[in-house]
Amino acid sequence: MKGIDDRQFEQIMKEHGEPLIRLAYLMVKDWGAAEDIMQDVFIKYYLNQDQFQGKSTLKTYLYRITINCCYNYLRSWKNKKKNFTEQIRGLFTDSYNPEKEILSNNRNSTLLEEILKLPTKYREVILLFYYQEFKIVTIALILNCSEGTVKTRLSRARKLLKTKLSVVDGEDWANE
Repeated sequence: MKGIDDRQFEQIMKEHGEPLIRLAYLMVKDWGAAEDIMQDVFIKYYLNQDQFQGKSTLKTYLYRITINCCYNYLRSWKNKKKNFTEQIRGLFTDSYNPEKEILSNNRNSTLLEEILKLPTKYREVILLFYYQEFKIVTIALILNCSEGTVKTRLSRARKLLKTKLSVVDGEDWANE
């Protein structure tokens, strides 16, 4: 495959950067880490662009790289150390925060909070299906699994969210 020039690469970054960084942020829950992941994604693409065979769209290919980088980050020592430090810090800080209370009253923020609490395999299908509006077939390609697996994960994720959201405020979210 012929390499791309700097202008083409810059266009790819402009076109795909924002949705990819949002996906990375929703996966790792840390804006700084999401920015680092984006840099890694574009560096990997630039250095290995000849490996892109065109069997899927460039968008799908970049999403696959992003998800893999997110997995790597979530498994990393740096992330585990950060999570442990935040848990310890939480034990010694005042738990009341008026801003958090206001946000928790907002349905959209509550929904997003619950999505971010889902296990990774459920969170990623919800984010790709509802927030990135990918079709089941495309999600299966991105996650390197079968369409049936994607459908099952979506179903289970919806059930988990429905259960969690009904517990959060005692309302029936499914009928609204």
